[in-house]
Amino acid sequence: MKSYTFSLAVNYQQFLHHYSGAASNVVLMTDCGLRLQLPAVRLRPFLGHSGIYGRFRLHVDANNKFQRIEKIA
Repeated sequence: MKSYTFSLAVNYQQFLHHYSGAASNVVLMTDCGLRLQLPAVRLRPFLGHSGIYGRFRLHVDANNKFQRIEKIA
């Protein structure tokens, strides 16, 4: 299983714009410079009143299929 770490800082209104379907994907840059595109719905569990902020680790299988995202310190 491969993993990628990244930081995310998206305020609540920006995320709702993505999640509502206006832009259903989020494009982010990993710590190693790889650009990834994720469905916004994958980040929904991390949404708080102020938005989504923090460091995260994305886990994918050998075929680069989504497995899980976890928030890290």
